[in-house]
Amino acid sequence: MTKLSVNINKIATLRNARGGNVPDLLKVAADIQRFGGQGITIHPRPDERHIRYQDARDLKAVVTTEYNIEGNPQHNFIDLVLECKPDQVTLVPDAIGAITSSAGWDTIKNQEYLTEVIQEFQKNGIRTSIFVDPILEMIEGAKKTGTDRIELYTESFAHQYSLGNEKGIEPYTKAAELANELGLGINAGHDLSLNNIKFFKQNIPGLLEVSIGHALISEALYLGLDNTVNMYLNKLK
Repeated sequence: MTKLSVNINKIATLRNARGGNVPDLLKVAADIQRFGGQGITIHPRPDERHIRYQDARDLKAVVTTEYNIEGNPQHNFIDLVLECKPDQVTLVPDAIGAITSSAGWDTIKNQEYLTEVIQEFQKNGIRTSIFVDPILEMIEGAKKTGTDRIELYTESFAHQYSLGNEKGIEPYTKAAELANELGLGINAGHDLSLNNIKFFKQNIPGLLEVSIGHALISEALYLGLDNTVNMYLNKLK
């Protein structure tokens, strides 16, 4: 079964919009796990507009499943991850001020830098994953960095699927097949939802984990958080 890691950035966004501590990020994280979620993902950004660095520290005591911290490996982020020691760190090349992630790493151009950062995290017992587009050369480049896993950037698939084009999955299937051949673990995320997750999972061999936030939280407004988490779990079986 593919694991579901729930990204709780949107909970932090809602909390920060009003000030105070409603909704309580730590309680939501605990509840998601109680409802069956198999991991918690956060993506702190330098301006702390949703997840704050202190949230990352506080969540360490709350996450009893798998703790995944995403972000661009700038100095402050690296220091935070080494302090928190999550189960997994996912490296994302997002620009400062970006609304959301928009592309994977160029693993060829950034190979030396990624290799150095990945080795530092692995020395501290943290599993590594890097965000990549479904481009075979980028998968091969990822292998050369020494990363444990890749996370497939799924925006293109989700967009094509929403238009009724199921062939949009083909580059992802090929990328997954290559990753399996190279011994890379496979995660995926970005714009995955209840509408497309089952089809995606069925066509990605060896899919270990999906990280879903925006869609899941949006769907939970109508369906309830407990119900939504379990709907995802059923589709990921």
